[in-house]
Amino acid sequence: MSRKFENINNKFNIKNKENNQKQIENTEFPVSGIRLNKYLAQAGICSRREADQLIESGVVSVNGIAAKAGDRVFPNDEVICNHKVVGKKQDTVVLAYYKPVGVVCSQKDRHADKLVSDQLQFPVRVTYAGRLDKDSEGLLLMTNDGNLIDKLMRGANRHEKEYVVKVKKDISDDFLNKMSNGIYLKELEQTTRPCRIEAVGKRTFRIILTQGLNRQIRRMCEASGQEVLSLKRVRVANVELGKLKPGEYRVVSGEELKMLYKESGIQA
Repeated sequence: MSRKFENINNKFNIKNKENNQKQIENTEFPVSGIRLNKYLAQAGICSRREADQLIESGVVSVNGIAAKAGDRVFPNDEVICNHKVVGKKQDTVVLAYYKPVGVVCSQKDRHADKLVSDQLQFPVRVTYAGRLDKDSEGLLLMTNDGNLIDKLMRGANRHEKEYVVKVKKDISDDFLNKMSNGIYLKELEQTTRPCRIEAVGKRTFRIILTQGLNRQIRRMCEASGQEVLSLKRVRVANVELGKLKPGEYRVVSGEELKMLYKESGIQA
């Protein structure tokens, strides 16, 4: 059960259709309008890339007309996504959430027993900025800021992600050298970037990556003759997991939030 914060509903209440429309009318728009994908991202619906996919799938309309890629939004326009009116961006929310093992990073997956969207109960819709696979645990940043999601999920931005990993066999210097220098992953046809890694036990190591390939650490270990027994992410950029327990979350705020935006290249 996620930890609840007192009076959270008063600060982050979800607007109804009437209030959303009022917010739209009060939004500051450039003369040329705002690109629809950017508008959806600013409203906390999703990232810009995901917004393009929603537009292409036909679930977005502007003033009752099915939207097209490249459409622009103006102050009095009514934007509807998945049958819901989209308003101005709500107050920015960034959460540090401890994803437990067994929880799937997906909004919808009929094959998954536990979804992040169901496990994390929060009055504002938030989306993960970087995934963790089902068998992994630890820090997920959850936010309604589509721009922040975009920045954090772009591998070219080289944001640090730190993990503590336990493997099946004793760790050798050869293993550490191979991992740190980069490993060619045949199934992805890609060589991993050099990374920082150190042993913190006979079969436990700490590793800092600046990219996020699919199941990267597990694939790297397998290619180096090791098997991962447990994997926990303990840091993303400047935000640390800290003392959170599985299923708990905390609001990222103050200087920590400012530093996160700074490291993401976003001016507050």
